[in-house]
Amino acid sequence: MNKKRCRVTVEIFGETYPVKGDVEAERILQAAALLDDKMKKIAKTNPLLSSARIAVLAALNIADEYLRLDQDYQQLMQMVKDAER
Repeated sequence: MNKKRCRVTVEIFGETYPVKGDVEAERILQAAALLDDKMKKIAKTNPLLSSARIAVLAALNIADEYLRLDQDYQQLMQMVKDAER
């Protein structure tokens, strides 16, 4: 399957970034919006943090959400396997 590379410019926490990827532009825009939102929320509650620390905390929050979703997915897949027996 040949995926088309796309280029899109996103804004995250007041900075613009040109991004290239093997996914749809809309997916990149959604990811950037999610990160931007997380960073703004963290900055609002911790106004003295640097941009770098805000970015790391946002990344940790997103990684935690991913791990929770992955755990839920694994549990659901196990339930499906158990139900098939």
